[in-house]
Amino acid sequence: MTANPHPPQPPVTLALVGAGLRGLTYARHAHATGAGRVTTLAEPDPARRAAAAAEFGVPPDRVHPHWQALAAADRHADAAIIATQDRMHTDPAVALAATGHHLLVEKPMAAEEPEAERIAVAAERHGVLLAVCHVLRYTPYTRTLKALLDEGRIGRLVGAEHLEPVGWWHFAHSFVRGNWRRSDTSGPLLLTKACHDLDWLVHLFGRSPATVMSHGRRTHFRPEGAPPGAAARCTDCAVEPDCPYSAPRLYLDCLGDPRREFWPLSAVTPEPTPAAVREALRTGPYGRCVYACDNDAADHQVVAMEFADGATATFTVSAFTPMGDRRTRLFGTHGHIEGDGATLRVTDFRTGREELVTPAGGSPQGGHGGGDLALTEAFLAAVATGDGDLLLSGPRTSLATHCLVWAAERARALGAPVDVPR
Repeated sequence: MTANPHPPQPPVTLALVGAGLRGLTYARHAHATGAGRVTTLAEPDPARRAAAAAEFGVPPDRVHPHWQALAAADRHADAAIIATQDRMHTDPAVALAATGHHLLVEKPMAAEEPEAERIAVAAERHGVLLAVCHVLRYTPYTRTLKALLDEGRIGRLVGAEHLEPVGWWHFAHSFVRGNWRRSDTSGPLLLTKACHDLDWLVHLFGRSPATVMSHGRRTHFRPEGAPPGAAARCTDCAVEPDCPYSAPRLYLDCLGDPRREFWPLSAVTPEPTPAAVREALRTGPYGRCVYACDNDAADHQVVAMEFADGATATFTVSAFTPMGDRRTRLFGTHGHIEGDGATLRVTDFRTGREELVTPAGGSPQGGHGGGDLALTEAFLAAVATGDGDLLLSGPRTSLATHCLVWAAERARALGAPVDVPR
């Protein structure tokens, strides 16, 4: 009998650093595929820590209240998932790289440029793989679109318009009441929400722009935006029934839907019952009036980019939309592509014909159009085989697209174009 030339690889062992929404998403995908398993974890919240340990079968001596304890203990994993809060990525990533862990780091890579540089340097110095979770690169939709561009279906790409429709209730949940509402505790909206999108545009063009300009600010979610009679909390507010940002309407409507109980409701309360939701809205941050929070995130922003060869791209991120897939128009010398996140309409200028192209590989599975699962699989395969080419961006590429975000934020603050670091 001929031996199997590609015997199955043993599961990649994983250290889970942060057992919140994103950390659990990647860890669950790893377990579901059978290609990875969590063997140690660190999580400061006792309830989340216990639940994750039970779910993944992690023994008590490998369950830690903070990443420092995990890093100081004997190594029990090939790789680490860094899914702490945004401003807490750098130290655990650098420390675990030094002990030989390959790194899957949730976006954004870090909140500041020097911190992101530290992570990239640590990965290079210690010879470990680093994948920042720019999951949009990995979706079947993106792979199909990138193939069309690389085949020259629309000639040379000379322009793009791209929209990220955050959704009115999602913005209120995450960027007004939630953990990403302030630049000093997480980062600006362009980094915490839309670094995905600027990275994606760079991926499509195959290079970074030369200059960038940006405009945007917090225009609506501020005290002067409140309607007459508004109270500090939705539970005390006479105008709450008619408010589009009603917390009781949003969170009570999640009950009975397992997917919505996981997100967004789990951020509000770990107990999905009417009584628990009402108590959390009466006392916790998610019951605050959207016009009476301590937020400073821009609620809409536009970024304009110019490439060295004269090509241009614009990106808009807005709170004031339904929540939906990103929408894109690509302008080429021989054709045009319009995409809605699910299908691509390709117009050929030479024939005048239109073609509707659906992503290769069938319907996407999982979050971000299948990107969460595809990134997890690519990372586990890269670790198992030592083949970093299975990853669609490495340390320097991810650092470069983050630097584009920071350049855009400098341009917004200055009110003038800024050169993008090369």
